[in-house]
Amino acid sequence: MASTAKIFSGTGSQYLAEKIATSFGTTLGQIKIQKFSDGEIQPVFMESIRGDVVFLVQSTFAPSDNLMELLLMIDAARRASAYKVIAVIPYYGYARQDRKDKPRVAIGAKLVANMLTAAGADRVITMDLHAAQIQGYFDIPVDHMDSSAIFIPYIEQLKLENLTFAAPDVGSANRIREIASYFNAEMVICDKHRKRANEIASMVVIGDVTDRDVVLIDDICDTGGTLAKSAGLLLDKGARSVRALCTHPVLSGKAYDNIRNSVLEELVVCDTIPLREECEKIKVLSVADLFAVALRNAFENRSITSLFIHSQRRDK
Repeated sequence: MASTAKIFSGTGSQYLAEKIATSFGTTLGQIKIQKFSDGEIQPVFMESIRGDVVFLVQSTFAPSDNLMELLLMIDAARRASAYKVIAVIPYYGYARQDRKDKPRVAIGAKLVANMLTAAGADRVITMDLHAAQIQGYFDIPVDHMDSSAIFIPYIEQLKLENLTFAAPDVGSANRIREIASYFNAEMVICDKHRKRANEIASMVVIGDVTDRDVVLIDDICDTGGTLAKSAGLLLDKGARSVRALCTHPVLSGKAYDNIRNSVLEELVVCDTIPLREECEKIKVLSVADLFAVALRNAFENRSITSLFIHSQRRDK
């Protein structure tokens, strides 16, 4: 008997999982996430998944209950005799802890990878890891989706005349270089120095942005401080306009105020994390259709290469 694909969601990503399921051509499977009075979580599948390929959609943004919920769903699916258990994690939390950059710290990204594998996941599908090498932390297949497939068509429809791309830090340079190459456009780097996490001590622009329409691209927008300061600096250096595209809208602390009070024309984000409040400068693009195709191809054992917009020069 052939396996059936079934999609389930944790509580944190149900808004997105419903859209993915609709695009996939099905409805969400029935699962009940029970909580004891002390906060302990117990997921219960309300339908048989024996022999099925089970996709579990859950981003692991704060609180940590989202991660724990995902781990327990994986374990429950494995114990319910699912044929394959695939963790669909649009936003992979703890990815910024990808190395030991100071003494006596944890490597959270590796620990989370270990926990997902130990829980029984057969595969992980995620998007825009903070550091691409996190894929190597897993001993199971990882499909690493790229938001450029969503952002590039959006940039194209803006029809900006003097397009220049900006990396908000040196670590983002490779990501931005590929997109700049696709558009045959220039790129600059905003080199920053931090005193401590979420606090920028100084920043300089490497490159010329005079009379250019600048697009900042990053994977995460947390407090919004880096984007706001980068945008202001680029405008001071002669840029005609500055907008930002960020995959994951973590938007913690005073992020919404920072974005509102910045010189950014707009902040375009994906719906990997739900917004906590409305902001006239923030526009949301959905990743649902992209993930639905990835799930379909994974289920049918087909390549997902077609979902990526590779670095190439556009025809002028």
